[in-house]
Amino acid sequence: MFVLDDLLFRPFVGIVDTLHTMALSEMYDIEALEADLKENQLLYELGELSETEYQDRKEELEEEIEIAQEVHERLTSGRVEVKS
Repeated sequence: MFVLDDLLFRPFVGIVDTLHTMALSEMYDIEALEADLKENQLLYELGELSETEYQDRKEELEEEIEIAQEVHERLTSGRVEVKS
Protein backbone atom coordinates (compact mmCIF):
# COMPACT_ATOMS: atom_id res chain seq x y z
CA MET A 1 0.00 0.00 0.00
CA PHE A 2 2.78 2.46 0.88
CA VAL A 3 4.59 1.71 -2.37
CA LEU A 4 1.43 2.51 -4.31
CA ASP A 5 1.04 5.77 -2.39
CA ASP A 6 4.65 6.67 -3.14
CA LEU A 7 4.20 5.93 -6.83
CA LEU A 8 0.93 7.81 -7.24
CA PHE A 9 0.95 10.52 -4.62
CA ARG A 10 4.51 11.87 -4.53
CA PRO A 11 4.73 12.86 -8.21
CA PHE A 12 1.43 14.71 -7.85
CA VAL A 13 2.69 16.57 -4.77
CA GLY A 14 5.90 17.46 -6.61
CA ILE A 15 3.98 18.89 -9.55
CA VAL A 16 1.66 20.88 -7.31
CA ASP A 17 4.64 22.23 -5.36
CA THR A 18 6.37 23.30 -8.57
CA LEU A 19 3.22 25.00 -9.88
CA HIS A 20 2.74 26.74 -6.54
CA THR A 21 6.31 28.04 -6.56
CA MET A 22 5.98 29.27 -10.16
CA ALA A 23 2.70 31.03 -9.39
CA LEU A 24 4.15 32.81 -6.36
CA SER A 25 7.22 33.85 -8.33
CA GLU A 26 5.00 35.30 -11.04
CA MET A 27 2.67 37.06 -8.61
CA TYR A 28 5.50 38.59 -6.60
CA ASP A 29 7.91 39.61 -9.37
CA ILE A 30 10.36 41.98 -7.69
CA GLU A 31 11.90 43.19 -10.96
CA ALA A 32 8.50 44.14 -12.39
CA LEU A 33 7.60 46.00 -9.19
CA GLU A 34 10.91 47.89 -9.26
CA ALA A 35 10.28 48.79 -12.91
CA ASP A 36 6.84 50.13 -11.90
CA LEU A 37 8.51 52.18 -9.18
CA LYS A 38 10.93 53.69 -11.70
CA GLU A 39 8.08 54.38 -14.12
CA ASN A 40 6.15 56.09 -11.34
CA GLN A 41 9.09 58.38 -10.63
CA LEU A 42 9.59 59.13 -14.32
CA LEU A 43 5.92 60.05 -14.75
CA TYR A 44 6.19 62.37 -11.76
CA GLU A 45 9.35 64.00 -13.13
CA LEU A 46 7.65 64.51 -16.49
CA GLY A 47 4.73 66.18 -14.73
CA GLU A 48 2.14 63.56 -15.60
CA LEU A 49 1.46 62.72 -11.94
CA SER A 50 0.76 65.06 -9.07
CA GLU A 51 2.92 64.82 -5.98
CA THR A 52 0.17 63.15 -3.97
CA GLU A 53 -0.46 60.56 -6.72
CA TYR A 54 3.28 59.94 -6.93
CA GLN A 55 3.69 59.54 -3.17
CA ASP A 56 0.64 57.26 -2.84
CA ARG A 57 1.78 54.98 -5.66
CA LYS A 58 5.38 55.00 -4.38
CA GLU A 59 4.30 53.89 -0.90
CA GLU A 60 2.07 51.19 -2.39
CA LEU A 61 4.86 49.85 -4.62
CA GLU A 62 7.44 49.91 -1.83
CA GLU A 63 5.07 47.88 0.36
CA GLU A 64 4.48 45.40 -2.47
CA ILE A 65 8.25 45.08 -3.01
CA GLU A 66 8.75 44.37 0.68
CA ILE A 67 6.07 41.65 0.59
CA ALA A 68 7.56 40.19 -2.61
CA GLN A 69 11.02 40.02 -1.02
CA GLU A 70 9.57 38.19 1.97
CA VAL A 71 7.78 35.72 -0.30
CA HIS A 72 10.94 35.06 -2.30
CA GLU A 73 12.91 34.60 0.92
CA ARG A 74 10.37 32.01 2.08
CA LEU A 75 10.46 30.28 -1.30
CA THR A 76 14.22 29.90 -1.22
CA SER A 77 14.21 28.69 2.38
CA GLY A 78 11.33 26.27 1.84
CA ARG A 79 9.12 27.86 4.51
CA VAL A 80 6.07 28.44 2.32
CA GLU A 81 2.83 27.40 3.97
CA VAL A 82 -0.43 26.70 2.20
CA LYS A 83 -3.41 27.55 4.38
CA SER A 84 -6.91 26.44 3.59
